[in-house]
Amino acid sequence: MFERRAADRYNLRMHRARSAVLTTEEIVEVRAAQRTFEGAYVRTSLSLFSFSLAVLKIFTAEFYSIGALFAIYGTGVLIIGLFRRYQRNRQFFSEIGEDGIHRHKFRTSGNAVVILTALSVAAYVCLITLTLSLTQ
Repeated sequence: MFERRAADRYNLRMHRARSAVLTTEEIVEVRAAQRTFEGAYVRTSLSLFSFSLAVLKIFTAEFYSIGALFAIYGTGVLIIGLFRRYQRNRQFFSEIGEDGIHRHKFRTSGNAVVILTALSVAAYVCLITLTLSLTQ
């Protein structure tokens, strides 16, 4: 409950995260990762929202469930993007543990990938089910 803020827990070259001065190469690396990953999740969720809106506006009431599915899928992708952004802080900085030992661990974004894969598989299974129910 009374956990220290991330800016106080993570260190870079013996400086707290909020007071770390990054080199030009590190700034370029952080910006590239932000553009690539955070932008991809936001662009994907926006395209899913746009498609769901198009389905809801253009098609008849039978397709409303498909439009709602894509809106829910877009919301899930956006939440996963926020989770990925939260996890990014743990990749870049080192952490001082409870025992006072400095740890340098690299964490991949595997958690976000697994969650996004499960969400995508579930969404496409629902889409196939809804599409098949339209033909009957």
